[in-house]
Amino acid sequence: MPLVTIDLIEDVFTPDQKADLIDKVTDAMVAVEGENMRQVTWVRINEFKGGDWAIGGQKLSAKEVHALAAGKAA
Repeated sequence: MPLVTIDLIEDVFTPDQKADLIDKVTDAMVAVEGENMRQVTWVRINEFKGGDWAIGGQKLSAKEVHALAAGKAA
């Protein structure tokens, strides 16, 4: 029974985007392990408040991630 955990910064993804992530990650796992495992493949999303996530000591917020995604400096 595989368990995939996706860690995200809160408010970066919409509920529809998170549902899409869950569907696509499940499909990817099933492509490897076989369709019979779909019913026991777990995908969970953990969301962290902005500022509780850092890369290289630089704290990130949802606003900064959206700027990065848009190709702008955070």
